[in-house]
Amino acid sequence: MRIVAIANQKGGCGKTTTAVNLSSALALLGYKILLIDLDPQAHASLGLDVVKDITIYDVLSKLTKYRTNLRQIITPIEENFDLVPSNILLSTIEQELSDEISREARLHDALSGFQSDYDFCFIDCPPNLGLLTINAIRAAQDVIIPVEAGRFAVEGVKKIIEIIDLVKNRLNHPVTRKVLVTMFDSRLRHSFSVLDSVKTVFRNELYDTIIHVNVKLKEAQSKGVPVISHDKYSRGAKDYISLAREITSGIEKEKKMDDVLAATIKEEIPKFISVNFSLLAPEANEVYVVGDFNNWTKSDDNHMVRDISDHGKWFIDLPLIAGTYRYKFIVDDTWVEDPLNFRQQENSFGGVDSLLEVKPK
Repeated sequence: MRIVAIANQKGGCGKTTTAVNLSSALALLGYKILLIDLDPQAHASLGLDVVKDITIYDVLSKLTKYRTNLRQIITPIEENFDLVPSNILLSTIEQELSDEISREARLHDALSGFQSDYDFCFIDCPPNLGLLTINAIRAAQDVIIPVEAGRFAVEGVKKIIEIIDLVKNRLNHPVTRKVLVTMFDSRLRHSFSVLDSVKTVFRNELYDTIIHVNVKLKEAQSKGVPVISHDKYSRGAKDYISLAREITSGIEKEKKMDDVLAATIKEEIPKFISVNFSLLAPEANEVYVVGDFNNWTKSDDNHMVRDISDHGKWFIDLPLIAGTYRYKFIVDDTWVEDPLNFRQQENSFGGVDSLLEVKPK
């Protein structure tokens, strides 16, 4: 399950609209979706015509008399699309958990048993950078940052990025982020100016899809349904289907790359076989084994050890891949072949080297 937080400390940027309609678009494409309303204002819940007494508050709180888990409060919205609702009581959670250890991981822990239940879990964050937003980022692998094509757009995004980086660094939690331009009005020259600024600042951290201003989005919200259910041919519906396809395309591409990388690594990692070298040299002070496998160079890695039970014997185990190797021992700076190995090969110095064949297991 891919967990995605939708966050921006600024209200009115299309955050909840994106949470609801992206979830619906992905559900239409056949993905199983869970949307968690983590905003005490409960706009996602109200926008889907869901009002419940027992909500996400009762999962995260230790003071509630309705202590429950996520699975018990899931509300089906449409095929493949479920909601975890919210209400105003959630606004008290920050104070309730102020002295709790690991308070930033409450949502992460609550989601721990859901990995195989859904393809995506979206978290609609409140319009602030408090404990609830930090919980969402801590639980997520990705963060979508909606930004309206208006004044101060870039500055607002920079603040949420600071929080994301804080969570990454202090909690050692890797999370990716991407900016989504919303409420884009192509009739206004100013919108294009803002879009250029966003592209300049965020470059590769920007979705190609742009969410345009569309009256059908507001109409759908007032009716308590996603825009695809209200008017699937509207610009708003098409924009969110486009975003859904962009997100799934990126994940499929990432998965293929991971599969290729895993296969490549599997092919490239050689299988090492432990080979024992030993030599009887009771008068020696130090002994090395050198050969094709270490460029005929002495080092700590090929310094042989004196056998404590037989002080005349030196030994070492070296990890080698299958193949044929020439080798010799260096006994107190004197190069000698292996007296116990009768396989030898002439070398370019007029002498002989011992020959070893390591067979694959």
